Amino acid sequence: MAALRDIKIKIKAIKKIEQITRAMSMVASAKLRNTQGKMERFSPYARKFEEIMGNLAGRIDPDVHPLLMKREGVTNVELLHFSSDKGLCGSFNMNNIALCEKWVNEQREKQTGYKLNLIGRKGREYFTKRGFNISSSHIHVYGNVNISFVNKMTQDFISKYMNGEINELYMVYSRFINLSKQIPTLVKLIPVEPPKAEKDSGEASNEYLCEPGIKELLAVLLPKHISVQIMNAFFQNEVSEYAARMAAMDNAKKNCKDMVKELTLTFNKARQAAITAELMDIVGGAEAIS
Repeated sequence: MAALRDIKIKIKAIKKIEQITRAMSMVASAKLRNTQGKMERFSPYARKFEEIMGNLAGRIDPDVHPLLMKREGVTNVELLHFSSDKGLCGSFNMNNIALCEKWVNEQREKQTGYKLNLIGRKGREYFTKRGFNISSSHIHVYGNVNISFVNKMTQDFISKYMNGEINELYMVYSRFINLSKQIPTLVKLIPVEPPKAEKDSGEASNEYLCEPGIKELLAVLLPKHISVQIMNAFFQNEVSEYAARMAAMDNAKKNCKDMVKELTLTFNKARQAAITAELMDIVGGAEAIS
C-alpha cells in the first residue's frame, strides 16, 4: 500500500506541474502577440532604413565618414549580446551564448582584445561565472526599452569607436523566423557595412535624390542606422524568447500527460497485484481451516 500511495502522490504532483506549464504557455502566448505586434510595426521601418542606407553608402567613398572606414590592425573589439532575464525557454539562451563563445574564441585565436556588453540576466550570470571580460550589463530592460535608451547606447559605442577604445562592434541576438524557428545571428554594427544587394532579385534599385548632399545626410543617418539595428534586435530577441518559452512549456505539458498515463498504468498494475495477493491469502486461509 505504501507503493500505491507514493504513486498517487507522484500523479498528483505531476498534474499540478501540468497546470503550471499550461498557465505559463498561455502567458507567453499573450506576451508574444503583444511584442510581435510591436516588432511587425517596426520591421518595415527598419527594412526601408537599411535600403536607403545601402543606397547612399554604396554611392560614395567610405573614407568620407569614420563610421564607414575599416581600420587596419584591429586590436580591440566589443560585442553586444542579447539573452533573456528568465529561464524556462528551452535552448534559447544557450544558442545565443554558444554563438558568443564561438566569437570570443575567434578573437582569442587572433589575439584580439574583446569586451562583452550584455543585455539580459541569463547571459550576465553565465559569462560572469566563467570569467569573461565584461564591460557593462543591463537586466530587466525588455518591455521598457525606448529609442532614447537605444540612442544613448549608440552614442556610447560611437564615442568608444571614435576615441580608439574599440576598433569594431558586433551584436548577437536571436532573429525571429516563426514560432518554431529562431536563429542566433551575428551582425557587425561598426564600422557600418552597406547591405549587399541580392543578385537576380528582379527588382530595380531605387535612386534617391539627396538634399543636402549625401555626406551631410550620412553624418546624421549613420548613428540612427546603428540605433535602428539595435532597437530591431531588442524586438526580435524578445519575440524569440516568448516563442521559445511557449514551445518549451507546450513540450513540458505533453511530457506531463505522458508521465501521468505511465504512472496511472503502473498504479493499476500495482493495485491489481495487491488485490490478487489478498485474494490468495484469503483462499489459502480458507483451505487451511477446512
